[in-house]
Amino acid sequence: MQINLIQSKTLLTRASGYLKGVCSHSLNPYTGCGYGLSSCGEGCYVRFNQWLTRGRQWGRFVDVKSNAGQLYLQSAEKEKTWAHKRSTPFTIFMSSATDPWQPAEKKYRVTRSVLQAMTTCPPDALILQTHSTSILDDQETLLELSQLCSLRIHISIEGDRNRLPGLPPPPCSIEQRILALQQLSAKGLKTVACLSPLYPLENPHRFFDRLKNVGASAVIIDHFIEGDGTAEGSRTLKTRLPHAMSQIQKDSIQLPYRNQIVNIARNYLPVGVSAQGFAGHYSH
Repeated sequence: MQINLIQSKTLLTRASGYLKGVCSHSLNPYTGCGYGLSSCGEGCYVRFNQWLTRGRQWGRFVDVKSNAGQLYLQSAEKEKTWAHKRSTPFTIFMSSATDPWQPAEKKYRVTRSVLQAMTTCPPDALILQTHSTSILDDQETLLELSQLCSLRIHISIEGDRNRLPGLPPPPCSIEQRILALQQLSAKGLKTVACLSPLYPLENPHRFFDRLKNVGASAVIIDHFIEGDGTAEGSRTLKTRLPHAMSQIQKDSIQLPYRNQIVNIARNYLPVGVSAQGFAGHYSH
């Protein structure tokens, strides 16, 4: 793993494309991801972004934006004004191209510095997305932020299987992530289980019932088709993920499988599908 400490020039990126209906801005405290060689990295669309990777292997590098907290304070008011002039809330998605609580966060605490800066100048809404139980390290700051802005925490739990054939393990086990979701929910924080990309489920009824019982307020279901930035999932089809999924259940790599799971999930929790779910739009 190559770790690079950098002084970034920008931090808040005005949303475009897939994210335009989700938020006004994305915020990535790191470039690259220490989870890139785990199972979530296999289906991560960011690995194909040559502007970010610059020829480096996904999962083998992390650029640490050491000045991220300072940058946020320098730019937040300007970007909030920009959003409000367009009659949209200043909504930050953190993160679209990395995991805010990846292993480097334990040492460098860049995400923590940004969250603390947000208590000084809060956005209107904040969406946090992670595969990691390390988010529990920042519970107190999250509770403070929940009083200052609309806060929603997405815990990525792609399904009820810890491993898919031929793929590496996830950063944290399903049990650990469900426990994190439960602990955050018990604190009164709004949590959402994010099945993105959706894996073939062993027992969907039991899985969604469990998510409901541990306190999830909703679920997001997002297939790699339509979810990886291409209409047909062409980016993901270049990876090992579709083959691993089809070894368990052949039809799981087709979009009708997503719709089938959506219909089951709606018996238990509000469901958001693809970008609408990331934007916080759910239906029963």
